[in-house]
Amino acid sequence: MTDMKAQAGTGMQPARPQLIRAMNEQLLLNQIRQLGLCSRADLARLSGLSKPTVSLALASVERSGLVRTAGQRTGVPGRSAVLYEIRPEAGYVLGLDIGHEYLRGAVTDLTGEIRAKAESACTAASVRRRVSELIRLADGICAAAGIARDDVTQTVLGSPGVYDPKLDAITLTGGMAGWDKPEVLAGLRRAFGEKLAVENDTDAAALAEREHGHGREFPSFVFVSIGSGIGMGLVLGGQLHRGAHGVAGEIAYLPITDGPGGDVGDDEVRRRGTLEAVGSAAAIVRAARRAGLRTQSARQVFAAAAAGDDRAVAIVLGTSAVVDGCLASGADLAWRRLTAQLAQSQADQAPVALDGDQAGALPAVT
Repeated sequence: MTDMKAQAGTGMQPARPQLIRAMNEQLLLNQIRQLGLCSRADLARLSGLSKPTVSLALASVERSGLVRTAGQRTGVPGRSAVLYEIRPEAGYVLGLDIGHEYLRGAVTDLTGEIRAKAESACTAASVRRRVSELIRLADGICAAAGIARDDVTQTVLGSPGVYDPKLDAITLTGGMAGWDKPEVLAGLRRAFGEKLAVENDTDAAALAEREHGHGREFPSFVFVSIGSGIGMGLVLGGQLHRGAHGVAGEIAYLPITDGPGGDVGDDEVRRRGTLEAVGSAAAIVRAARRAGLRTQSARQVFAAAAAGDDRAVAIVLGTSAVVDGCLASGADLAWRRLTAQLAQSQADQAPVALDGDQAGALPAVT
C-alpha cells in the first residue's frame, strides 16, 4: 500500500510488459547492427538479458522481418549456434542535406550501407522551387538505389536553423531567405510524409562525427562547421546536447565588433548573427574584393593565400583570429555551464573539428 501511495504521489507508474518487450527488442537490434552476426548466447552475454528473454525478443523481430538467420557457427566445441543478422531490405533511410549552394543526399538500407548518393547545385530562386529541387534529387537517389520513394521508412532532412514546435517552422535559418516560413515544412511533409525528421545540419554532422569520425574516441567533443554559414554541434557524454530551446550550437549569434567583413549592415546581422555575418565565406569574399582581389569564392581566397598573396594572407589570418577568439570565449562559457552537468564528461580531452563547404584551408584540430 505504501508503494502504491508513493507512486501515486510522484505520478510514476510501473513499466508495462509491452514497453519492456519493445525496449529489449530495440536493444538487441542495436547490438546486431553494431556487431554483425550474433548468436543468442552472444546477445545474452552482451545485453545482460536472460537467454529466454533474448529468445523471445529475437523471435518477435524475426517475425517482423527485421532480422534473419544467417547460418551457424561451426568449429567450436558444443552445439553449433544459429547466427542472426539484420535484413538490409527491411527498411531504408533517406538522408537529405540542404545548403545555400548545394543539395546532397543518400539512401541507406537498415544495416547502414549506402545504396546510392548524389548532389546537385541549388539554383532555385524561390522556396517552392527549392523544395521541388529537393524532391527531384530524392527521386533520383531512390531510382539509383532501385527503390521507390514510398519504400523509404524514414526521411531525415539536415537544414540550417532550428525547428520551433510552437511555430511549427524552422527558425534561425540565416541566409536562406524564406526558409523560415511555415509553408516550407508543410510542403516538405506533403512530399516526404508526416514522419519527416528535420535536424540542424551541423548537429547532424556532429552525430556523424560521433559514429564515424574522431568522435568515436571521445565521449565529449565540439564539431564546428565554417562554410556558407557558421555553426556548432556539441556532444556531451556521447549524447547530442541541444540546449533548453534547441539553440545550443548557434554560435553565429556570438557578439563581435570587428573582422575582415565587419562592414555589414544591421539587417544581415539580425538575419545571420554577428559572427556569421563577419566571419563566413561571404564575408571573406567581401573583404577580398575590398582589398583588390578578384575572387568569386572563399576557396579562391584561401588558394591565393596558400600561393603567397599578401592580401589574401592578411584576410585569412584576420578571419582565423576572429573565429578563434569567439570560439575561445564562447566555448569557454559553454563548457563551464554545460559540462558542470556531467560528473565525468572528460571535456578537457575533447577535440574540436573545423569543417565547411567553403573553408577548405581550415584544418581539423584535435
